[in-house]
Amino acid sequence: MGKDVIIALDLDSRSKALNFLDGFSSEKPFVKIGMELYFAEGPAIVREIKSRGHKIFLDLKLHDIPNTVKRSMARLAGLDVDMVNLHAAGGAAMMEAALEGLARPGSSRPLLIAVTQLTSISQERMERELLIDRPLEQVVMHYAKNAAGAGLDGVVCSPLEAGKVHEGCGGSFLTVTPGVRFADGEMGDQARVTTPARARELGSDYIVVGRPILQAADPVAAYRRCVAEFTG
Repeated sequence: MGKDVIIALDLDSRSKALNFLDGFSSEKPFVKIGMELYFAEGPAIVREIKSRGHKIFLDLKLHDIPNTVKRSMARLAGLDVDMVNLHAAGGAAMMEAALEGLARPGSSRPLLIAVTQLTSISQERMERELLIDRPLEQVVMHYAKNAAGAGLDGVVCSPLEAGKVHEGCGGSFLTVTPGVRFADGEMGDQARVTTPARARELGSDYIVVGRPILQAADPVAAYRRCVAEFTG
């Protein structure tokens, strides 16, 4: 599977998102639309960006009872996005229901991936706030195996965990990894981070990069640097 960089469009308006994408004259980067932009602009922004030729990872992290998630995924599938996600903590029945909701006769469905543990979560925070006292890597692997068993395409995890996920769930099971920073950049609010080149070495299939590109003096140059470092 080819590796790809996904730009996190963590912006709060249509105008900001489209102005940012207008800077890319020769590329059509894969982009992530998360809660901030989706809640500000609704499904229309997804359709508009898709119509411009971009692949879209719709990052809404669904987590609810199985029937609600199934029906919600059916609506999201109608937006013709390329990837959607949910929280693995919702359990196998919820994940299986999500797949049922995404299925569309006669057409392909979006890739469905599950969030294991957010990259802002450390071992200490997981134990203190979530009352999960197992090692973080063990928790991530357990969630990943649950997702694979439910038929999902992959998981969101830290690049530091990507190799272990492939070992436990197979080479074709996707790892989508945020928590990526340039070696000369800042960590921000991420707890488990690495560089694009290191993410490639560790086995990430996709890296999700926001601030290092969005806040760069030259976002296009930063994106190209990220692609070069990640794809080698």
